[in-house]
Amino acid sequence: MKVLVIGSGGREHALVWKIGQSPLVEKIYCAPGNPGTATIAENVALQVDDLVGLLAFARKEAIDLTVVGPELPLSLGIVDLFEEHELKVFGARQNAAIIEASKAFSKDLMKKYQVPTAAYEVFTEVTPAIAFLDKLGIPVVIKADGLAAGKGVIIAQSRTEAVAAVKDMLSGNAFGAAGARVVIEEFLRGEEASFLAFTDGKNIVPLASAQDHKAVFDGDQGPNTGGMGAYSPAPVVTPAIHAKAMAEVMRRTVDGMAAEGRPYRGVLYAGLMIDGDSVKTLEFNARFGDPECQPLLMRLKSDLVPVLLAVANGDISRVELEWYDQAAVCVVMASQGYPGDYPKGDVIDGLEAAAKLEELVVFHAGTAMQGGKIVTSGGRVLGVTARGKTVREAIERAYRGVAAISWKGVHFRRDIGSKALK
Repeated sequence: MKVLVIGSGGREHALVWKIGQSPLVEKIYCAPGNPGTATIAENVALQVDDLVGLLAFARKEAIDLTVVGPELPLSLGIVDLFEEHELKVFGARQNAAIIEASKAFSKDLMKKYQVPTAAYEVFTEVTPAIAFLDKLGIPVVIKADGLAAGKGVIIAQSRTEAVAAVKDMLSGNAFGAAGARVVIEEFLRGEEASFLAFTDGKNIVPLASAQDHKAVFDGDQGPNTGGMGAYSPAPVVTPAIHAKAMAEVMRRTVDGMAAEGRPYRGVLYAGLMIDGDSVKTLEFNARFGDPECQPLLMRLKSDLVPVLLAVANGDISRVELEWYDQAAVCVVMASQGYPGDYPKGDVIDGLEAAAKLEELVVFHAGTAMQGGKIVTSGGRVLGVTARGKTVREAIERAYRGVAAISWKGVHFRRDIGSKALK
């Protein structure tokens, strides 16, 4: 088989790494890829939003399966386009990917199909938006409606901050068109978990539990990012919570999307807030989480390719996933200044030393090759991911890998996985 993976982040490097282990696969391409994917796949100089170019490449190379990593091409309709040309593709169609592309759609869907979530309203004008946030009180959550690379959520701790966020978004300054509508919702307390499942629009096969760390600084402080690290399994997802998430969140959502004429096929990611035995849905993503994808694929024992094919073929009724009875932890190493402005082009040292460590893989995200050296080229640069018998052992191994790698101004959280130890 020939497989094409679309994307250039840590998630895509992890997908290429796992797909590369399948005996079914003889050749992998990654578009546009990064220096990490280049060690396993052939990188193709096509951007994720160049749907016409990607289609032409897939047809020319007779690609057997295309795996779409990021949300942007899904929201642009790449799956619909490939299917029209009878190409097998893993991912949600455009009318289903709206579950991530519009937070207002997602919240309205949850309300209609009784998926537990926070109280909310949707606004396009400042005055009524401010009136509603005054009604909810502080802290309050303000979300840009459209795609904002995981950064379009502000948890305002003061009225001044909340009003500024609303004005910034609705004026178009903060997130452009993505913030032309805002969702304002009540702040939920508890512990977050990431709940991912494969679905063919009817059957649902859950992945192992995971937990992301959104805030940029230790102790969940500072602005939200695309994710500063993740671990699996997440002890907060007890068997009772798992059953509740499947019945009240995943089942109702998949059935609701089908009832709306938007059958959801692909991987569905629910961000959950867990407080005691209460489960509420923060958001949905129409793809693998990044960085959750990295520890999840490190723990997945099953061959991923037959699973992706079964989803693409629209029938996962026979799919069973097997997991290593180990924990995995991913620590994101980021550029100084992220999620704000950050420098690029700093030489990364220590990658070879880290590669020699046992049960550890360094997944590339924001890296580039420059003058024969690997340099920083993004906000989140590397996802150092390790496996261990316990979460503690996986944490220690991951941070051993982090300690081996350096560049000017490198930033990472030092508390990834610490909630699991408690």
